[in-house]
Amino acid sequence: MALKDIQFFTEDIDFTIKEKQRVREWIGATIKAEGFRRLGELSFVFCSDAYLLEINKQYLDHDTFTDIVTFDSSEKQEVIAGDIFISVERIRENAQKFHVSERDELHRVIIHGVLHLCGYGDKGKRDKARMTEKEDHYLSVREF
Repeated sequence: MALKDIQFFTEDIDFTIKEKQRVREWIGATIKAEGFRRLGELSFVFCSDAYLLEINKQYLDHDTFTDIVTFDSSEKQEVIAGDIFISVERIRENAQKFHVSERDELHRVIIHGVLHLCGYGDKGKRDKARMTEKEDHYLSVREF
């Protein structure tokens, strides 16, 4: 699995993810644990609420703020590839709201997006519970 294919970008904000290589390794280990053997290009784009709201409106027809929007671009079932947009503002607000560190909330949202690309949904009550269970598991096995 080529971890160099996991890239981090910013749009309209000043933000730097800490421990990039460790985060890449954690994402790669998660993808592998979920049964995927190949990684295509996986881009994380950190942005503002306003930027993500426009994406939400334009592509999903949702006029609401959100912390993450995930687009799957894989062309083969066994390959993980996509673009994951994350609102840093929403991460900060949710960290305060849920009484967790910004780092933990950021990591939860990152792995949430990865899990969507692995095929997990979060629309129904059962799917949401399964997604949270998976997030909790992968957060607990982080080695950093």
